[in-house]
Amino acid sequence: MQSSDRYPAALLASFAAIWLGLAIAPWYRQDWLLENVIVFVAVPVLALSFRRLRFSNFAYSCLFAFLVLHEIGAHYTYSEVPWRQWLQALAGTVDGGAESGRNHYDRFVHFCYGLLVLPATWDLMTARMSPRGVWRYLMPVFFVMSHSVIYELVEWLAAEVFGGDLGVAYLGTQGDVWDAQKDMALAAGGAVLGTFVMALRSR
Repeated sequence: MQSSDRYPAALLASFAAIWLGLAIAPWYRQDWLLENVIVFVAVPVLALSFRRLRFSNFAYSCLFAFLVLHEIGAHYTYSEVPWRQWLQALAGTVDGGAESGRNHYDRFVHFCYGLLVLPATWDLMTARMSPRGVWRYLMPVFFVMSHSVIYELVEWLAAEVFGGDLGVAYLGTQGDVWDAQKDMALAAGGAVLGTFVMALRSR
């Protein structure tokens, strides 16, 4: 193994360990399986295409962070991730009371999708398309936004096919009729912020 390959390999090994840990006794096994379809596809593709399309270590770090956040959501199911309790524990203010209001962990991860997938998209566009001028900044954002739309359509289709509690858990709207639109807007916002970050890094 070349020295330049060690960091991506370490990230892959770390993610495998985290994935295995979170695969043990997820709260809803069927929802966990549905949520992990993206992992079962994305991780092998990234590994098999590593030699042909090498992303930067920064891009791999961002992808690692996003996948870990996604696995946390898959383990608990997004609408039930106990992030409030974790924050209370860190602040030393655990009161043990019932939590009320919408669980925004899914919204946070949709924003992180745009932010954390953008660097790899930037590398992909640079390597395969070489966009120039304003298109260097617009194409990565449009690419991430299109994926966000596709994901929402897949969620809708899965909810229609599976129905019942599984469909509701996977869709995760939590009663918000504008959930899909808000998720896509957050992913777009994250992608725009990610573009600013990559533009600064490229200078």
